[in-house]
Amino acid sequence: MIDFNIPPYVGTEQKYIQEAIASRKLCGDGKFTHRCSDWMKQHFQVNFSFLTTSCTHALEMAALLTQVKEGDEVIMPSYTFVSTADAFVQRGANIVYVDIRPDTMNLDERLIEDAITDKTRVIVPVHYAGVACEMDTILDIARRHNLMVVEDAAQGFDSYYKGKSLGTIGDFGCLSFHETKNLTMGEGGALLFQDGRWQESAEIIREKGTNRSKFFRGQIDKYTWVDYGSSYLPSDLNAAYLWGQLEQSDKIQQDRMDSWNFYNEALRPLAEAEKIQQPFVPDYAVHNAHMYYLKVKDLQTRTRLIHYLGEHGIMAVFHYIPLHTAPAGQKFGRFHGEDRYTTTESERLVRLPMYYGLTRPDQEKIVSTIEAFFRE
Repeated sequence: MIDFNIPPYVGTEQKYIQEAIASRKLCGDGKFTHRCSDWMKQHFQVNFSFLTTSCTHALEMAALLTQVKEGDEVIMPSYTFVSTADAFVQRGANIVYVDIRPDTMNLDERLIEDAITDKTRVIVPVHYAGVACEMDTILDIARRHNLMVVEDAAQGFDSYYKGKSLGTIGDFGCLSFHETKNLTMGEGGALLFQDGRWQESAEIIREKGTNRSKFFRGQIDKYTWVDYGSSYLPSDLNAAYLWGQLEQSDKIQQDRMDSWNFYNEALRPLAEAEKIQQPFVPDYAVHNAHMYYLKVKDLQTRTRLIHYLGEHGIMAVFHYIPLHTAPAGQKFGRFHGEDRYTTTESERLVRLPMYYGLTRPDQEKIVSTIEAFFRE
């Protein structure tokens, strides 16, 4: 069986986990947590990087920092994971879904402005498959309407928009290091931002509502409960696992890119024969090979293809069920305008196996099996 995903492992993770154990500091903000945060600040050219227990928690921190409250509205695509919406729903906000672009599967920037009301507070672009949204347009809309921008860059590690790292362009950016992502710490994420005025609030929220970070820096002689917060710090054991991968991120990324490029070239004849559509990457974007997907004619074709691949020992999957069709999505939000592409495009999409160490023979088998499906 060719798995859909295998979490990356480079070989140094166990050594670093042993180092973390030997340090006798296993809780958050240990040596490896700081190493990972400093690496991201330097690599992504961002002023502040807070490692979190998940991208969900990074989004929750961002929602708290934006001070979204009950009755406010947050604009986002419906084609995303539930965490994108949950983080703001927990603050009492109402979600306003906007249709996606059929080429990138990202929020259609041309439809955002019409969805804005006097209750709108935040726009949440989701960089699907590590391909950037059209951020200049989104930022311009946000500036003109005095809105904040929270980038859901869960799939966007080491992807770029016009040379800028995804997650560093809006007011806040959220990364994921879940086991299905390019780099992993099992469960984990990061909150990124540039503006220093958010530093103290972010530290307090992340440290259970206390000013503990100031205490450890020697700025105060004791710490206490000063505001709302939660426990968003990952264990240093998790950070130690991630550190091994950050050290070799170029190697991991190149391996994934090689797989992506092979798929893209080998499947081109099927695209030219109009049997499938391939991923589209705009000129302004540099993607990270987070996933390789193709689109088929319709839902029925996708169902048959996934079943056919499974019969031949290949695990392929579809992706999100649009949030506005889910019970909670309808309870906590509304779709603005016409659902022209969100549902139909989501029903056509198939994700192929993609992970660090995917072998060329397995890639060739996947492609030949897809070819055989369309021949039959």
